[in-house]
Amino acid sequence: MNIVRLGLSFSLEQMFQVLYFHPKSILIPLSERPSFPPRLALAISIVAVSTASVLIRMSDTGPLAIAAYRLTFSTLILLPYFVWSGGITKLRKLNKRELLTLAGVGIVLALHFASWITSLGLTSVASSVIFVHIDPIFVAAVSHFFLGERINRGTLAGIAVAFAGAALIAYGDAGAGQANLYGDLLALVGAIMLGLYILAGRRLRQSLDLVTYVTPVYAVSAVTLIAGGLASGTPMGPFPMKEYALFLAIAVVPMIFGHTVYNWTLRYLKASLVSISLLGEPVGATILAYVFLNEVPSSLTLIGGTVTLVGIYICMRNTPSS
Repeated sequence: MNIVRLGLSFSLEQMFQVLYFHPKSILIPLSERPSFPPRLALAISIVAVSTASVLIRMSDTGPLAIAAYRLTFSTLILLPYFVWSGGITKLRKLNKRELLTLAGVGIVLALHFASWITSLGLTSVASSVIFVHIDPIFVAAVSHFFLGERINRGTLAGIAVAFAGAALIAYGDAGAGQANLYGDLLALVGAIMLGLYILAGRRLRQSLDLVTYVTPVYAVSAVTLIAGGLASGTPMGPFPMKEYALFLAIAVVPMIFGHTVYNWTLRYLKASLVSISLLGEPVGATILAYVFLNEVPSSLTLIGGTVTLVGIYICMRNTPSS
């Protein structure tokens, strides 16, 4: 009962502020006394975020349909607050270039979900989730080569270590069949798209509040995925009620009890601890896949995954926050 109260204890504005995954999306004073043990809440949030891949695997529908419904439900959850907070008026103040950028970000996010969710049907949960978490590496690399941001030796070392680990995973999956390797590649594409999503939205996020930014992005992403599904002949419904329940769970559990509670812990825990704890998601997803899907990762996946996460950790620790 306490964790339910925790998930509902935010004001309406705070709840929607923290739906975005970036830990610096809100600034909260550290002086308040916690109503729930923060470290326990952090652990619960990581478990909740880790459920996404397992919930997706439990669905019998196609990846484009899963992605489309996830973004559709996410949009519907955000829409009331978007309208109430004057989001439509704020969007009207954007120029044509900014609106096109907003639409482009939505398309990139659609490509991220389409590629990553597709990868979950081809390779192991462990491999897919580890590869899709390489996005900080691409953000650091693109920021250096295309945006002129400096990259230090520590970050370079982290990139090298992460890719060495990824190579080990790919080598092991190649022996398991071509489909596994293709799934790894799609998860890697998902990481690249996520990195582009973060980079492309930087400037707009400076001028728009969180909900005004993500609601149209999610909406464009949902429409893109629906159009892609229809164009490719993917069944988009109607589905059994079990599928709709899974779609809603995929949108709500990782978002509300995952990212929302995760950000709530920033009131009481150091940002560095909370940020690095996100590396627990691939570990949590792998454990949940073992428990609920009876999926045992290979030795090379475990070794390569550990090396990759160490590399990402090194990169995150050495990349200055912008």
